[in-house]
Amino acid sequence: MTAVPAFASCHSHVFHRALRGRVTGAGSFWRWRDRMYALAAVLDPDLLHELATATYAEMRLAGIRTVGEFHYLHHGPDGTPYEDQNAMGEALIAAARKSGLRIALLDACYLAGGFGRGVDGVQRRFSDGDAHAWAIRVEALARKHAGDDDVVVGAAIHSVRAVPRDQLTTVASAFPEAPLHVHVSEQPAENHDCLAATGLTPVRLLAEAGAWTPRTTAVHATHLDTPDIATLGDAGAYVCLCPTTEAELADGIGPSVALREAGARITLGTDSNTVIDMFAEARAVEMHERLRTGVRGAWTAEQLWAAAGTTGHASLGFAEPASIEIGRSVRTAGADELLWAASAADVVGDPEDVAQRLDRAVAACWSRA
Repeated sequence: MTAVPAFASCHSHVFHRALRGRVTGAGSFWRWRDRMYALAAVLDPDLLHELATATYAEMRLAGIRTVGEFHYLHHGPDGTPYEDQNAMGEALIAAARKSGLRIALLDACYLAGGFGRGVDGVQRRFSDGDAHAWAIRVEALARKHAGDDDVVVGAAIHSVRAVPRDQLTTVASAFPEAPLHVHVSEQPAENHDCLAATGLTPVRLLAEAGAWTPRTTAVHATHLDTPDIATLGDAGAYVCLCPTTEAELADGIGPSVALREAGARITLGTDSNTVIDMFAEARAVEMHERLRTGVRGAWTAEQLWAAAGTTGHASLGFAEPASIEIGRSVRTAGADELLWAASAADVVGDPEDVAQRLDRAVAACWSRA
């Protein structure tokens, strides 16, 4: 038996799992977002817990032992806080524990509907009003789980379009010892709007706010220019690629090799959970480079195992990764190098109960939407 680090999904929006296999219409990311918002509008702590428990159980079946949950679904449908202002976050923590996962709850500050625009519609339930109120709420959650060995409470800036320029520094500095994650340059429209509003790219706007440190993770980082890449590399930041989601949403292919060579540390996530298969995520990093360049071998299996495992756990604030055993926990199916051949289906476990729970939870979501 060979023990290897278990997988870490460093970027997850667990409620997006209910969108898998649902018709969301043609068009760009922004049209898909409308359908996602319809789903976000109907969830409450109980239903979120039910859906998350089943989805996290699916992650465990795929060899994942730690999840970074990028969480912005905070309050009631009209923006009114629940009696426990962290009820939705606690539902996610309880779901991860029930499913046997460690969780980094990356509580995202979300205050605006775009540059110069307030929140509207379902976005109201994402917002705490201002960064100071967000920090007070998250600090209470972090204090409650201080010392827990299976929970890290981290911070997140949803995006530069969702946190006004004058409040970015407050979020970036609120929890200086905790992980900080942020969606960055996922779509060209985000870059265009940021340049028009501030004269800076998202990466450089976040640099102005002091966001880039060795504890920070840039999620997606799909559309970067050369100075952006240098900024992330010089900071020793993590970059979380989510190739199956980036392909599904037509986001584009991120500059993985340039980021790695600049000094950024690459991790991987399942993001919208359209696919929960870290073998597929890891392979896609290399396969996308092959498609982009016409050359094989930009990434070794060893490098990709680290991105999917050891480095990923570290980016979420866990010093030690869990492990799985090749040959017992994962079927080799005759392969010499599993990364190029295996899939989540080769991780040993019984999926029948998980599938039934997912069916019930997803059906309950769409009965409300």
